Amino acid sequence: MSYGRAPRRRFTLLAAPAAVVALALTLTACGGDDNKVGGGGNTNFVTGSGGISTVAKDDRKAAPKLDGETLDGKQLDVADYKGKVVVLNMWGSWCGPCRLEAQYFARVAKETKDKGVQFVGINTRDAQKGPAVSFEKDYGVPYPSLFDPTGKLMLRFPKGTLRPQAIPSTVVLDRDGKIAARSLAALDADKLHKMIDPLIAEK
Repeated sequence: MSYGRAPRRRFTLLAAPAAVVALALTLTACGGDDNKVGGGGNTNFVTGSGGISTVAKDDRKAAPKLDGETLDGKQLDVADYKGKVVVLNMWGSWCGPCRLEAQYFARVAKETKDKGVQFVGINTRDAQKGPAVSFEKDYGVPYPSLFDPTGKLMLRFPKGTLRPQAIPSTVVLDRDGKIAARSLAALDADKLHKMIDPLIAEK
C-alpha cells in the first residue's frame, strides 16, 4: 500500500507552493483598507454589490507610470493612451480565472474600440513569454500586453488608490489617465461594460 501512496504524496508536496501562492493572492485581495465599502480613510471610493469599486471624478488619482516591453517585443507606455478610456487587465497564463475571462475581454475590446477605449494587458508571474504568447493566440486577444514577470508594474500603484491586489485584477483609467474603477475578480462581458460604459459617457 505504501508504494501506491508515494506518487500521490509527492504530487501534494509539489503542488503546495502553488497553493500557497494562490492563498496569498486571495488573502491579499480580501485584506487591507482598499476593500472597505465606502472607501474609508482617504480612499474616497465605493465598492458596489458586484465587487466593482469606483471613484467619483473629482476624487480620482493619477495612475502610476506603466511602461515596458510587450509580449511581442515592442515598447509601450500606457500614458500614450491618454485621451482614451484604458482598461488594464492583470493576468497570467497559469491563472484559471484569467482563462475564464479572456474570451470576454477579447470581445469587449473589439466592441468598444471605436468608442475611444484601449485595452492593455499586464502579464505577470510568467517566467517566460512563450506560455503567455500562446495564451493570447488561443483566446484571440487583440490588444497588447506588457510583460511583467516579477509584478513590479503592479507595485507602482500607490497605497490609497484602487490598486490591483490579485490575479486577475482589472483597473480602468478615465480619459485623463486617472484611476476610476477596479475589480479584484474575473469579469464577464456584462461586468466589463458596467465598468467601462459610464466612463465612455463622461464628458
